[in-house]
Amino acid sequence: MAKVDKVVIKETKYIALWVVIFSLVMEAVFLIINKWDYTVLLGNLLSGAVGVLNFFLMGIGVQKAIMQEEKEAKQTMKVSNLMRMFLIFVTVVVGVTVSLFNNWAVIIPIFFPRIAILLRPLFDKRKDENRNAE
Repeated sequence: MAKVDKVVIKETKYIALWVVIFSLVMEAVFLIINKWDYTVLLGNLLSGAVGVLNFFLMGIGVQKAIMQEEKEAKQTMKVSNLMRMFLIFVTVVVGVTVSLFNNWAVIIPIFFPRIAILLRPLFDKRKDENRNAE
């Protein structure tokens, strides 16, 4: 297997940081509403880890696809997407059916990487503004 590109690693670290931040906020909310127990933590850890892994695998898929011809690249991305969605599906099914995990703490963190991606332009804009001010 080829070496993982630095951009994939950098972006995965960005996603992982936000998943941790959102996870801490979610844990705090469960504490505040007096619904926290160890199943919340375990569900959060399960889905948070899978969310970051999903993003990392997407990055590897994209890295692989850009080295291929268009038709082969489309097929690579299609298979990558299918496998990653299956991973998320299995995670949610296991998380919801096994009593070791809080259902909400399994489902909510699956969306943390998407929220982090939506926030990215705000931080990139600030970086650009800081560079222009210098």
